[in-house]
This record gives sequence, C-alpha cells and structure tokens, in this order.
Amino acid sequence: MSSKFSPYVIKALVDTITGGGGNDTTPPIGIYRSGPKIEHFFLDCGVDMRIGTNSRVPATTEALRRLLSREDSDKLIKELILKVCDPREYLAEPEKAALVREHINRALEPDDLAVAIVGGKAHLICREATGVIVEPFISKVETLDFDTVQMEIARALPSIQEDPEDAVTAACSLIEAVCRSILLELDHPLPSKKDIDGLIKAVQEPLGLSPGRNDLPPEIERDVRQTLGGLTSVTKGIGALRTHGGDAHGREKGFRRIDPRIARLALNSASSIALFLIETWERKEQRSLPQHSEYA
Repeated sequence: MSSKFSPYVIKALVDTITGGGGNDTTPPIGIYRSGPKIEHFFLDCGVDMRIGTNSRVPATTEALRRLLSREDSDKLIKELILKVCDPREYLAEPEKAALVREHINRALEPDDLAVAIVGGKAHLICREATGVIVEPFISKVETLDFDTVQMEIARALPSIQEDPEDAVTAACSLIEAVCRSILLELDHPLPSKKDIDGLIKAVQEPLGLSPGRNDLPPEIERDVRQTLGGLTSVTKGIGALRTHGGDAHGREKGFRRIDPRIARLALNSASSIALFLIETWERKEQRSLPQHSEYA
C-alpha cells in the first residue's frame, strides 16, 4: 500500500524518536530514548513495537517500515509525528522541541506538509494552508494569552482540506475572538450585537481605527482610511460566507458548498485582519512585538 509519507520522513522519525545511536559522534536530535522508552512511545500511538534483540535504531526503522504496509499506516505515522513534535515531550529541555520540529519539517516540506504548534499542541497541516499571513499570525497568538483565538486557529488549519465549511466558520470565529479579546484587554464593553460586524465596529474606535482618527501624515491618511474601509468590507464578506456556506447554522448531509480554495481565502483574509488588529492593539499598549519564527 502506498503511503503519503516518504522514506525521508521515516528516516526523520527514526532520528527524532530514538535520539540517534548511542555511539554517534553528532549530538542527538531531540532526546535520547532507551529501548523501553521507545516501546512505550510507540504504544502511546497505538503501535505494539518490540525492540527484541535488535539495537534501538534498526528496530525502530524496521517497525516504521512495517507500518507502511498497513492500511492505517498514514493515520499511525501521523500520530507518531504529532507525538514526537509535541512540546510536552520536552518539558525538561524545551529548546529541543524546536530542533525536532525543524528536522521533521525539512523532511515533510517536499510533500507540502508541515507541523505547526498552535495552543501548545502539534498539528500536521498542508503547507499551502499556512501562507505568509497565517504563519506570523500563528507565531503572534502563541505569545499572547488569547486562548480562544488559539482554539479557533487550531480548529481552522486542519479543516481546510478535510472540512472547508468548518474552516470558514472557524475563520469568522477567529476574527470575533480577536475582537472580543482586545476589547476585554482594553476594559471596553462588548457591543450588544456580538456578531462579526458588531465586534469589528466596536474595536475600531478604541484602537484609533475610525475615519479621521489616524495619527498619519495627511498625504497617506486617505489611502489608509480606504484600506481600513476595505477591512470592514472583507470582514462582512467572511461573515456572510459563514452564514451561506459554513457549518455554523447546520448543513444537509453530503452537500458541499465550499472547496479548500475558498477556505484558504477566508482563513488568510481573517488572519491578515486579525494580525493587523493585534499589532494595532500592541502599538497602542506600547508592547514589544515578538519575533516570528516559521511554524513556531
């Protein structure tokens, strides 16, 4: 049976699960796991793996190759990838979590896959789902205590291919969550109308985004105001798309209105708007902006 995971991904998994051979001259990638710990690692992912009389690395390699012949191979390998990239595996040495994820992502890149950490959990996603806007937005929300925002981005990313209607719903909820979080941080009351239209209007004034409230040079103020007007228009479009094509109000069985292309448009647009609102809030609060790191 053909698997979507290449031999290079399998090799990267061996490197990161085992931590390398005991006699290697190069430092281990991640943490060094003993034979029993490797067996427990596989068992946690639903795989009964035995080291037996083999050495750790050859036994792990053979176990992963055997998995490729199973009908559920992709599901099990995905579970192993997510576990080895889970930040909770590296609580004692958190700096190693990023090295493991980088090693795995290099192997996944030619297959257009990537591991992203959102809300402290690992997610395996299509790279095309994380455009130039979504990537820095993921990094941004990781540094902020906006838990509901992290929940919505974590919901949206894996749904783009598998459930684009749900991804559109999550994209809309993402903007709503950012607006609510910012209003609460500013001790500003929530609007009586708490849909995306009401929330985006409510957040504009305290952030200084209303027309005529921009501390900008006169020669570009009109252009920026026009861009901000477009921001409101886009948010209304995402809200309408959720109503007519998302799953927030239910959907009939087997009917699909939205394809992944539309879901990506909604998520990238929502992420762009949300990132702009968060950075505007940070500037107003005179917070230092964190550095963005790929798939952080």
